[in-house]
Amino acid sequence: MRHAPIQPSLFVSHRRQLTALLPPQSLVVVHAADRLPTTGDGTLRLHPASDLFWLTGIEQEESVLVLAPDATDPAQREMLFVRQPNELLTTWEGHKLSKDQAREISGVAKVRWLADLPGVLHALLCESERVYLNANEHERSDAEVESRDLRLARQLIARYPLHRYERLAPLLRQLRAVKSPAEVALIRQAVDITDHGLRRVLSVLRPGVMEFELEGELVGEFTRRRGRMAYEPIIAAGKNACVLHYNDNDQECRDGDLVLIDVGASSANYAADLTRTYPVNGTFSPRQRAVYEAVLRVLQHSIARTTAGTHLRDWKRAAQLEMNEELLKLGLLTTEQVAKDTPEEPACRKYFMHGLGHSLGLGVHDLAPTNGPFVPGWVVTVEPGIYIPEEGIGIRLENDILVTEEGPVDLCAAVPILPDEIESLLAR
Repeated sequence: MRHAPIQPSLFVSHRRQLTALLPPQSLVVVHAADRLPTTGDGTLRLHPASDLFWLTGIEQEESVLVLAPDATDPAQREMLFVRQPNELLTTWEGHKLSKDQAREISGVAKVRWLADLPGVLHALLCESERVYLNANEHERSDAEVESRDLRLARQLIARYPLHRYERLAPLLRQLRAVKSPAEVALIRQAVDITDHGLRRVLSVLRPGVMEFELEGELVGEFTRRRGRMAYEPIIAAGKNACVLHYNDNDQECRDGDLVLIDVGASSANYAADLTRTYPVNGTFSPRQRAVYEAVLRVLQHSIARTTAGTHLRDWKRAAQLEMNEELLKLGLLTTEQVAKDTPEEPACRKYFMHGLGHSLGLGVHDLAPTNGPFVPGWVVTVEPGIYIPEEGIGIRLENDILVTEEGPVDLCAAVPILPDEIESLLAR
């Protein structure tokens, strides 16, 4: 693994939280992610299945966790199945976990080879009433590829049709939304790596630099610090910043442009997600600064509203109403347009058309109840923006916020964001 080891007590705690929610005689099966093909015999780098990692810390392909808290045999109540290492695998794919190594990472006492799984599952199914199976139920998912979890579901339902099958995803959505102090520390580490990358960008930003050159600086800095890209970065200069999911990153950063950088490092699979907008020549124009400060005010006030008990819909609506007033002052909206504002058709939509933020953790868009309310332990992004294509201005600012009983904690507070601070750093 590239990242430093994580104490297995974190995963032991997660499994206890899950089993505490299960009714009697339940069986849980959670799979690793598939290796995804490219062309020919190529495959993409394996992305660890977030649910399996959250429960075990295991990042190896074809691994399976089985939980049966009421199994007759105590040794079968918690089992981890991994591929059996052999000389051929070692030669072609490299090191595979031994039973002792899998046990050390996960804290699962009983580790078995994957070949044992079918027989063990049959025995456990014979004494189980409910079978909890996993699926990707993320509200933004539109994947058409069938996962290992769903293939198992089809097989089990066909072979054992009289069992009661349940969805595991709602339980994990509830549990994973609340981060433990150990998880928050890992997110902080990802934010710190991202901060170093952005400061590296500031040290080389100048008219004539290419967007992909800035991306290269980020990749290098993340790699040096044992991190990876949590998602495809957006490096968008000038009017490119008005394309919300722009990631061609192949254009020149020109004198007078702003460059919007939406990037996050992944550390131990926990993600950061930050956005900063910088003047390419080192100085904001008066118009750029006015728009920037408007976005910054909405960001700061929205962070202050990220409090326990607040529902996401109300949180977003408050930002829209504030953004209406900022756009009015910038001359982008009229009083008549603001007067017609409704929750279904916010006046600001033409210039601020996306959401205010999302849950963050083992994924850039992590699992959480879709309307909240915010609960202490949630980590969320806050990311207002203003996009004016006709002026070639796109400004988004984004920080990662921890919800606590005492109020919001800005995990990105050390990352430069004030316009004077940014101009000072660029001047150096």
